[in-house]
Amino acid sequence: MKAMALTGIRRLEPLEVPDPSIARDTDVLVRIRAVGICGSDLHYFKEGRIGDQVIEFPYTVGHECAGVVEEVGRAVTALKRGDRVAIDPAMPCWHCDQCRDGRHHTCRALRFLGCPGQAPGCLSERLILPETSCFPIPESTTFERAVISEPLAIGIYGVRKSMPIKGKRIGILGAGPIGMSVLLGAKVKGAQGIYVTDKIDGRLAMARGVGATWTGNPVKEDVVRRIAEREPEELDAVFECCGQQEALDQGVTLLKPGGKLMILGIPAVERISFDVDDTRRKEICIQHVRRQVGCTGEALEGIRCGDYDVDFMITHRFPFERAQEAFDLVAGYRGGVLKAVVEL
Repeated sequence: MKAMALTGIRRLEPLEVPDPSIARDTDVLVRIRAVGICGSDLHYFKEGRIGDQVIEFPYTVGHECAGVVEEVGRAVTALKRGDRVAIDPAMPCWHCDQCRDGRHHTCRALRFLGCPGQAPGCLSERLILPETSCFPIPESTTFERAVISEPLAIGIYGVRKSMPIKGKRIGILGAGPIGMSVLLGAKVKGAQGIYVTDKIDGRLAMARGVGATWTGNPVKEDVVRRIAEREPEELDAVFECCGQQEALDQGVTLLKPGGKLMILGIPAVERISFDVDDTRRKEICIQHVRRQVGCTGEALEGIRCGDYDVDFMITHRFPFERAQEAFDLVAGYRGGVLKAVVEL
């Protein structure tokens, strides 16, 4: 079969690789139909690493995907050949202390699609997955929407992890797919004011279109001052979704005493910092968000019933053989891209 592999920094090439086969009774063989390009994929594309996770070339990336079941293991009970499925890219052991405590997203032996040393990515024609990572989807849910369920689940989880959001005023710093997913999750949960910042005006226009109370571009204006003028008592929670030190600093300033800073963005640097006086005097709670746990089903059901309209996120589509072009586009933030999907 064909797989699209990173063979160097910013270089993707199609390779012939062995067809995967069922090895465990709980395995499912999925023919991949759509793959979304995520910000974490871009770290590997541009830098070859995320922190201490360093890839060895060639390496297949990608973790946002959906497809059709081609074969199932003997112990698989919830799926059959021909089922359309969305994929949760996390493959926990289900036995360690973290899994027993309901934290299978921080499983001690977690395998995650497209992470070096864990599992190859999904930018290939077929993939073997455990049954627990495959979620059936109805005909009304397109493969593209099913792909978006992965970042949407992260946004839903981030909102859930923050605080009871109904009636609260929040900030979202970074309006990429994760920031937009937080926006959709916060809107459904009843946030009263949603303030969104980004350096790309087109993304701000999208955010306003799906429910942002106010948007601002930090390159063009003092967004902290502008938000403070509208919210003199400051914000209850701020979601940092771009992985930038500047945004983290803005988040601390925007928060009211007792507020919560939610960190969803992945910085390209190894260390970030916080102003000790501001965080201490305000008693700011700093909460990292590690992917998601238990939110894929909610995301898919919300997409199915219309609570989460995610179609606006999918701005570009590419065939498999043009994956290099897709990654170049997303890495360069060109053409008004928000989410590019590679179709197989």
